[in-house]
Amino acid sequence: MEYHDSEKAKAVAGRVAEFMDDVVLPREREALATGEPITRAELESLWEQAKERDLFAPQVPEKYGGQGLDFSDMLPSFEQVGRSLIGAHAIRANAPQEGNMHTLEMVGTDEQKARWLRPLVQGEISSAFAMTEPKQGGGSDPKMLQSTAIKDGDEWVVNAHKWWTTDGLDADFYLVMARTDLDAHPYEGTSIILVPADADGVEVVRNIPHLGGHDITELEGGHAEMKFNNVRVPVENTVGEEGQGFQVAQMRLGGGRLTHCMRYSGMAERSLNIAKAYLSEREAFGTTLDEKQALRHRIADAETQLHAARTMVRHAARELDRSDARIEVAMSKVFTANVTNEAIDLALQCCGGNGIGKDLPIAHFYEDVRSFRIVDGADEVHRRSIARWAFDDIAEEEIEHALQFDEELRIDALDE
Repeated sequence: MEYHDSEKAKAVAGRVAEFMDDVVLPREREALATGEPITRAELESLWEQAKERDLFAPQVPEKYGGQGLDFSDMLPSFEQVGRSLIGAHAIRANAPQEGNMHTLEMVGTDEQKARWLRPLVQGEISSAFAMTEPKQGGGSDPKMLQSTAIKDGDEWVVNAHKWWTTDGLDADFYLVMARTDLDAHPYEGTSIILVPADADGVEVVRNIPHLGGHDITELEGGHAEMKFNNVRVPVENTVGEEGQGFQVAQMRLGGGRLTHCMRYSGMAERSLNIAKAYLSEREAFGTTLDEKQALRHRIADAETQLHAARTMVRHAARELDRSDARIEVAMSKVFTANVTNEAIDLALQCCGGNGIGKDLPIAHFYEDVRSFRIVDGADEVHRRSIARWAFDDIAEEEIEHALQFDEELRIDALDE
């Protein structure tokens, strides 16, 4: 399918696809078959190979060790890495590292970039984004944020309770969303504070048991519950402007939602490819399953919806270069989340016992993709935003001639 991506985007995505097919996918299949996890040393070897192929960290400017792709140009590469359980890790484009790199590159100070961004890109350190809170804290309604950072001289004193802090178990630093002006509306009085993991008062409570998590690598970043108890850090650790935390987070999350869309699109594509290969060999009731019309039509529908999702994401990415593209991103995210969920569910069903078994990656994909309808904004939150936009400008003239009940025959008129 031709999506009219730039020549640079196609070239990099082509090299990424070759890297996935030649190196990453064979190692993934081996790990699934043997149960032996991919070691940290192997992952670092993949990074070196990615560097040799000019694929490493495509989303990061060249001066920090990346490929310096424009946002739209990197999307096809993100789809290619999504085909593998370890694809994004293999080229240092995995969440939340990718989003935190983007945040520091966008609004970090020169000192923050020198101390944290460069080693983060190179994989020398790890990071986490601490935003979501347990109830009744900030979640789907981020205005409910309860975490605080109060200024005491030239220091912030951070008190926060977070969970679903991805890679929080072994992070070297956290980007913590906290209220810094309690008299202001949260959208105007919230900041992002960089908190080193070794600061006094940082507590990793636990790794939250959760759906998904394929344990294919030695890495155990997890999804942590975190507490920050009177943690003191310099005011200079503010990431971006004080009070502008929501604006910075929106810049981070808007692009992040689209890269997630492409990763999960790649995951859905591979799931369908596995299903088609299985259907072409599995025999039942006199023919191979790929000759059954009902299955062929369901595969056709899944391919059509996946094509629509890819097109929608690319349109949103173009708009994101000109504006915040809030509605376009919301539409892309909720549509793609549901399309990829349905496609992977279909692929699992097509493969029967081999679908629910974990010799193939589909069961892992199935567990991973369900969370996509919740993370980066639940479906309902995005639909709320879309509906608000949809009802923002009502064309009352369109129903000018709609038939109305005769006012003289209304109940209240008859009573007079």
